[in-house]
Formats: sequence, structure tokens, C-alpha cells
Amino acid sequence: MLNKIWAGLIIIGLLFAVGQDIQDEISNTYKNGVIHQIPYSNIENSSNQLSLTFNNATLIATIKSDQKIHIHLDTDSPAYLQNIADANGNKNRLIGHINSKNNTQLNLLLPELHWNKLRKVTQAAFDMAKFAVKLAIGLIGIMALWLGLMQIAEKSGLIKHVVKIVQPLLFWLFPKIPKDHPVFGSISMNMAANILGLGNAATPLGIKAMQQLQSLNTNKDKASDEMCMFLALNTSSVQLLPPVTLIALMGTQVSELIVPIILATSCSTITAILVAKLYSRHNARQDKTCSN
Repeated sequence: MLNKIWAGLIIIGLLFAVGQDIQDEISNTYKNGVIHQIPYSNIENSSNQLSLTFNNATLIATIKSDQKIHIHLDTDSPAYLQNIADANGNKNRLIGHINSKNNTQLNLLLPELHWNKLRKVTQAAFDMAKFAVKLAIGLIGIMALWLGLMQIAEKSGLIKHVVKIVQPLLFWLFPKIPKDHPVFGSISMNMAANILGLGNAATPLGIKAMQQLQSLNTNKDKASDEMCMFLALNTSSVQLLPPVTLIALMGTQVSELIVPIILATSCSTITAILVAKLYSRHNARQDKTCSN
């Protein structure tokens, strides 16, 4: 279903781009085939540099030959000139053809530009595909390292020791779960994966923990308080390390975000726990009222 949604969005984007390009062709937005009559003045101490006036914007140009001129662009240059230059491979320089010239005016013919929106959408699709491959390769090493450490921690018994350390907190968060139930191990490993920024590794652990919580649920058609609490913890977990996806994207620069990430996720986790506890007490009151 998700693939169909993405395919539909891509088709809509392509159709929108084609519609915009047809409109540009009809109105000749990029002035294809039009000879531009541009006022100019010579720059002092330079025989081949000119100051051009394009739509009330002043641009510097360099004459390369009798027929070629290089127009230097910046962020204040007319948008259609920037689009033409970008389509020809250089955002900061536009090469024009001098049709004729007198003492005050140049007659220029600029490169033509057709189907600009469709071209950009297509290029963006290829760029994102390239980025996706690069990101996936970057994640392999980080994920392999942390998943390996998690496996070592599990088989060495470290996870059991961690569970014993955090047992008082887990018993408070999940008071209805029997104290020796194996779901505490799944919950602890899921929380550890989230804290270490391993969101992808935490997913199967979270699914396993949720299945075990469902087996303890007396009402199979309704999520229990423990299931709601675990979901709240899983989605708002404290993160002592940045997510591996962010590390793959930013590299060493991600170190600047560690403190803000810890503060933000700590606030979100505290809020999630408090809200889940409030709803649990509210449900308990309702059940007590119904039983009376």
C-alpha cells in the first residue's frame, strides 16, 4: 500500500511539473529565441569587462570573443537567468551570444531552456536514489557494530544484570506484570537499543515485547495499561547517543547535538510517562465505578 502511495505522489509530481513546463512554454518564461537588448557601460581600467542592466539588476560580464560573453550571476540576479545558467551546468555564470553591439547597447541571444521543471524533478529523483544508497552503506557499519555489542551483552548475561539494576523502575512503570516474567528482558533490551540510538534494532525487540504484553492482557480487544506505557516509552525514549541515521548524515558534526538531544528526549520521556500514568489511574477509576 505504501509503495502505491509513493508511486501516486511521484506521478502527481511529474504531472504538475509537466503542467508548469507547458505554461512556461506558452508564456515563453525563459525568453527562448528572444534577442535581449541590454544597456551596458564599460568598467574602468578594463577593456573586456562590462556592466549590464538586466531587469533593473546590474550584472558584471566579461567579453571572451567577438561573439561570446560570460555573464556573472549572484543571488540578486533575475530568476530566469539563474535557471538558464543552472540548466547549463554553472549557477554563477551564463554564456551568451553577442548578436550585435553599439556604444551603449548589446543585443544578446541567451541559451534556450525547455522543460525545466520536469528536468529538475527527474534530477531530484536520481539525486535521492544516490543519497539513499550512500546512506544505507553508511548505516551498515554503525548498525553492525551496535547490534554486535547488543548480542554480546545478551549472551554474556549483561542484559540480566541491567534488568536487575532497573527492576525497581520497571516494577513502578509496569506494576501489573509478574516480577519474573521474561517480558522485562525484552523491554530492557528495547530501551537499551533506543537509548543507544539504535531505532532500527529496537523495532524487533519492541514487537517481541508487545507480543509478550498481549499474552498477559486479559482484554485482547483493548490495549492494556502496560502496553500503552511501553508504547509511550518506546516512542519518546531518552537517547544518550544520537540516532545512527543522524550520525551517518552528519558525521562528527553530530557531537554538537548530543546535549540538546539528551535534554529534548528526557523531557519527552517524562511527559510520556506522566500522561500514561494519568490515563492508567483514570482507567482504574472507571473500572472501579463500573464494577460497583
